[in-house]
Amino acid sequence: MKKLLVFASGTKDGGGSGFQKLVESSRNGILDAEIVAVVSNHENGGVRQKAETLGVPFVYFPLPREAEDYQKIVADTQADFVALSGWLKLVKGLDPAKTINIHPGPLPRFGGPGMYSHYVHEAVIKAFNAGEIKHSAVTMHFVTEEYDKGPIIFRQPVEILAGDTPETLAERVNKVEHEWQPRITDLVIKGEISWDGKDPATLKIPSTVPILDIL
Repeated sequence: MKKLLVFASGTKDGGGSGFQKLVESSRNGILDAEIVAVVSNHENGGVRQKAETLGVPFVYFPLPREAEDYQKIVADTQADFVALSGWLKLVKGLDPAKTINIHPGPLPRFGGPGMYSHYVHEAVIKAFNAGEIKHSAVTMHFVTEEYDKGPIIFRQPVEILAGDTPETLAERVNKVEHEWQPRITDLVIKGEISWDGKDPATLKIPSTVPILDIL
């Protein structure tokens, strides 16, 4: 069984629901991987609390966070793949063909530095109110050393409703994230979704995977 390392920032008193869903999915057969550890930049935050409850090793990752620091964590845990699940820091030094991220909005438009969590939902609602878009989305992609620039492997629309706030939209987006992240991660681990980390032409995605252009 392949080994999966999860990076999840969470907050000082919460977060980590995506990490929890990945663990649950690895234990009920949806995700064919062993989750060897979870990494957070909050020493005693919500992610650590969930890790202790679930019995998953926890790794605190303070500054510095340079390439060699990321590489050491992967080497120490002997992980085959890395999943970013609400990890808010720039990744350096990891294999882009083995590292994936989930983003709570439509990429490429609503991504890049500073576009995370509620900032994404605020920008999406603003565009919706301006008549520019009708949907948000959950997007997954391979990870390079630029925020949200790796090849997109999954994009599932999430309808925006009249009267939505960033908070109500975030709740619905989160449900879609929990539904799809384990399934798409499983396809990457099994090699059904793949990329060589360099050439966009080598990206392979099954035709059954949603990757709809919603903008």
